[in-house]
Amino acid sequence: MQSPVGKDDRPLVLVADDEPSVLATVVPFLRRSGFRTIAASDGLVALAEIARHQPAVCVLDVLMPGADGREVLRRLRHEQNWVPVLLLTQVGESVERAMALEEGADDYLNKPFDPHELVARIRAVLRRSGRDGVPLANAAVLEAAHGLKVDRVGRRAWLGEHELIITPKGFTLLEYLMVHQDELIERSRLLEVLWGFEDAVGTRAVDSRVAELRRVLGEDPTAPLWIETVQGKGYRFIAEVRGTSGQT
Repeated sequence: MQSPVGKDDRPLVLVADDEPSVLATVVPFLRRSGFRTIAASDGLVALAEIARHQPAVCVLDVLMPGADGREVLRRLRHEQNWVPVLLLTQVGESVERAMALEEGADDYLNKPFDPHELVARIRAVLRRSGRDGVPLANAAVLEAAHGLKVDRVGRRAWLGEHELIITPKGFTLLEYLMVHQDELIERSRLLEVLWGFEDAVGTRAVDSRVAELRRVLGEDPTAPLWIETVQGKGYRFIAEVRGTSGQT
């Protein structure tokens, strides 16, 4: 199930899912789309393959035997391995999505999904990983212009020397916007990230969390330093962001 690994410089993507039909569809599609692939049918095999081949991106199903996608993610982050991880989740499992993002997932995709959308998400992660310094998707610490610093492992944030008090959802929103720096993130996407489909909340809930972040940061929405409102669409993190390992 593994493609030959030589001097091929195409990005290597690990796909872990216990559904043979998913692997049979996704793996060939990724290869046709210009990626090398490794396939795994459970989380323990996925961990071994990640250690052996160091893929550029991991696509992990949340529900797998051995170790599920969230457990694989937790083990990777515990080892300070910040390889980008995209989780495949079940529609309606908002708690799973929220917890996974808080534990260090870079993105998620609801099942069933369009393989073209998966490819688009993988390419977006790779673009973010191509910056100078530690790639944002891999970074333990995110540092933005104007003195903003976010510790993704410790779930803490500072503005200069002042530690910020942010709600868990506010922190997840800030982290997601920073990792996706300079990308327009629509309100509907942020609604999924923070609450999931089944919760009876609307776009105003997203706006309220953005307002929370602006209060904490002391930001003027008419002249933003960090979070720009794109009228009728969503938000964009406009400050330059640099990723670091967090080690001194």
